[in-house]
Amino acid sequence: MLASRPKQHVLRVLRRSHTSSSPDSSSPTPSSSPSSSWIHLRSVLLVVASSSSSSSSSSSSPISTNRGHLQSPWSRKRRKHAVQPKQWRSLFDEDGRLCDGGVKFLKKVRSGGVHPSLRAEVWTFLLGVYDLKSSKEERDDVKTKNREEYEKLRKQCQETYKLREQTTEINKICETNSNDDCTDGGEVIDPSSPKNQADSLKLDEVGDGSEIACKTESESSDSDSSEESDGTGPEKTTQESDATSSNTEGKTINPHKSESFATWQRIIRLDAIRANDEWIVYTPSQAAVDSAKAHELAESVCLKDYTHLEACRIFHAARLVSILEAYALYDSEIGYCQGMSDLLSPIISVVEDDSEAFWCFVGFMKKARHNFRLDEVGIRRQLNIVSKIIKGKDSHLYRHLEEMQAEDCFFVYRMVVVLFRRELNFEQTLCLWEVMWADQTAIRAGITKSGWGKMRLRAPPTDDLLLYAIAACVLQRRKQIIEKYSSMDEILRECNSMAGHLDVWKLLDDAHDLVVTLHDKI
Repeated sequence: MLASRPKQHVLRVLRRSHTSSSPDSSSPTPSSSPSSSWIHLRSVLLVVASSSSSSSSSSSSPISTNRGHLQSPWSRKRRKHAVQPKQWRSLFDEDGRLCDGGVKFLKKVRSGGVHPSLRAEVWTFLLGVYDLKSSKEERDDVKTKNREEYEKLRKQCQETYKLREQTTEINKICETNSNDDCTDGGEVIDPSSPKNQADSLKLDEVGDGSEIACKTESESSDSDSSEESDGTGPEKTTQESDATSSNTEGKTINPHKSESFATWQRIIRLDAIRANDEWIVYTPSQAAVDSAKAHELAESVCLKDYTHLEACRIFHAARLVSILEAYALYDSEIGYCQGMSDLLSPIISVVEDDSEAFWCFVGFMKKARHNFRLDEVGIRRQLNIVSKIIKGKDSHLYRHLEEMQAEDCFFVYRMVVVLFRRELNFEQTLCLWEVMWADQTAIRAGITKSGWGKMRLRAPPTDDLLLYAIAACVLQRRKQIIEKYSSMDEILRECNSMAGHLDVWKLLDDAHDLVVTLHDKI
């Protein structure tokens, strides 16, 4: 009989691990909100086995995958058919529209990925910033409108900086006075005056533990019910019935109930400073940023404690802060959660314009935002699908997981939350995401299985390619899981040790095979 430890024991171990971590952890304290225990657990799972993952993620040079004896048809197609600059230009007509509604374009990306020099431009289509059927003129209009909206969000962030400075100054003045009234240069600050009542109200809105309301013209969206874009910006989607907020023109966004914007800002800055430097070798232009420019941007977003970082990492951290703060206002139901910086970091490494990077992130988060809901609905759904795929493909392995009380696939939690970001190196991550986005874009554009002709006809586009890849990753290790592991935490350690040891092309091969076999059943 297998000796398995109950899942509750695993959770206790994880929580103890988190409690003993450094005091500057960016997770809220247990008393900060009713959802704090979930936030604690999420933080631990994202950083568990950090020593092994950090060693691979901090590599200073590109990691080449040695395929050895593997003869993958997907890999051969990728090496031969990645979209090249000349091919990319040939896909547009004289009005700057993608030919045949973008079908040929998506086929090429889906079968081979994108040349690095094209990513910044191609991703705006894959992530829904621009409609596949839009003309050059229409995209220019959307770009202008998007930039204006992003600048409005940034101005709101800047206002919170000013109000917080006023709060700090008033607190300092009050602390230096022994009387009940606070004075400044002999002038008594009367809290009952209309002016100071208004200032007090503003300060209350952005102080720690408070809520902030803001206005925007954008629409916060859920991804499970996306609609076709009307060509006026990132494709809009319909809110779930339980969503607590929506952004429409001229309306006020209701803030997230459990965390204040000030708390989000604090955690964003901590995570930005800690961001790894794996991207540097892949982005020479940003790696060579001027020190003065980096420090200027850092000061503009009130970034602190960054003197130990080199200029390019300061610049990167400041961009993370700028865009993540804007997103917290744009989608106030989600706000900011740890792990989101992992998803944004590759985007800003590729897309150098902050406005376009922001809208690419918005498009990405239409699917990924469910990973950061405190009610865990999105995570549970995805883990359930991974479990069904494994059960449908390998009943023997599934029974072994049941005996270990691991059939819920909790051990792949981190892969789901940050989309393999910790398990793959930088370039591999981008390749996987591009193929995944191509599938999602095809579905969003209504390009069904029949639209592909003979190109990978057997594997139709799916919204859940990531989950098939995660299941494939587990199935690749079925033998050692069955023969060597007898508890869930042993499998958890195995999953966390995969970082830097996965073959992304073999993973995609196996994922598409699973789609062919199980897509209709799942």
